[in-house]
Amino acid sequence: MANIKSSKKRILVSERNFNRNRAIRSSMRSSIKKFQLAVAEGNKEEAQKLLSNAFSSIDKAAKKGVIHRNQANRRKARLHKSLSTM
Repeated sequence: MANIKSSKKRILVSERNFNRNRAIRSSMRSSIKKFQLAVAEGNKEEAQKLLSNAFSSIDKAAKKGVIHRNQANRRKARLHKSLSTM
């Protein structure tokens, strides 16, 4: 355990940020999985709706710094490609 006051604060801040990042990452992954399930079922209309939700959650994660912006763009490109090849 840290003895210095600023170190104790940093531990609290990093724990809070970790929990926030984990929640954002989890919701992003859930929306991607819902989209992929719709693609696997062949439901194009539902997949189109879920694609915009997935894009939104990916963009939010990138904006918050949970994932890098290049990773966000790569994920969105792969999702869009899976929809277009459907």
